[in-house]
Amino acid sequence: MNTRVIVLGGGMIGSAMARDLSSSAGFEVEVADLRPEALATVAERAGVRTVCADLRDPGVVRELVAGYDLVLGALPSVIGFQTLRAVLEARRHYVDISFMPENALLLDELARDRGVTAIVDCGVAPGVSNMMAGFAAAQMDRCERIEIYVGGLPQERRWPFDYKAGFAPFDVIEEYTRPARYVENGRVVTREALSEPELMDFAGVGTLEAFNTDGLRSLAFTLKVPFMKEKTLRYPGHVELMRVLRDTGFFSKDPLVRFKWQWFVIFSFIGGLGFSIPFYWWLNGRADPGGRLT
Repeated sequence: MNTRVIVLGGGMIGSAMARDLSSSAGFEVEVADLRPEALATVAERAGVRTVCADLRDPGVVRELVAGYDLVLGALPSVIGFQTLRAVLEARRHYVDISFMPENALLLDELARDRGVTAIVDCGVAPGVSNMMAGFAAAQMDRCERIEIYVGGLPQERRWPFDYKAGFAPFDVIEEYTRPARYVENGRVVTREALSEPELMDFAGVGTLEAFNTDGLRSLAFTLKVPFMKEKTLRYPGHVELMRVLRDTGFFSKDPLVRFKWQWFVIFSFIGGLGFSIPFYWWLNGRADPGGRLT
């Protein structure tokens, strides 16, 4: 009998999950998303069934997942925690990649009460990197320090960002704004995002810059290692550029931001680089079709 699986989210990552699972024997896969165009694409490429559903609503999620044996999560971080809670309340096992800011372990008691298992932060990093760190630490009599450096860079550098987002652009920006949780002397501490940059050389790649990001996740609470940190790697110059955008308010989540005497309106678009770039324009100005401000 096949295992019935529902993938929540039909974007770049969710569609890849569906494609991989559908090619394996023993799985009956369906993908849920609110966007008809995303569902049409994943249906064509992965040959799976789809369902249109507003996954921002926990009630919809609870009702939807009840008919499946296993749930996979590939949703943006902003709804990651509420979706996790909804799936657990529906008594379904869950594997999730959401980069949620909340501590998923706060729902451990709920999972135990419902008799289900949730594996969270199960992407590449956090995810595979955390499992590698946990496995390595388990082989040692004592592990003093864990340092994780995460890349994910495009082979071809393109000005001005030298980066191409492989996942939700909203969550890429979270790496530049969310405080990073580290472990120092056995205590969880926080560092500002994009702080403590350092240059590192890699054979065949060249020099990259590493900066603090919130990627330890559950490791900060489940491993008894006195020193742990995670840093993200980008091509040199990226940190300074993101600092400029962040510190001038370009990554603000407020719909309106006031700078001195003038109000700005925020809007976002996905550029050719696949990177979300918030722009501000004067209320008394206008933007031409090319995106320039005049």
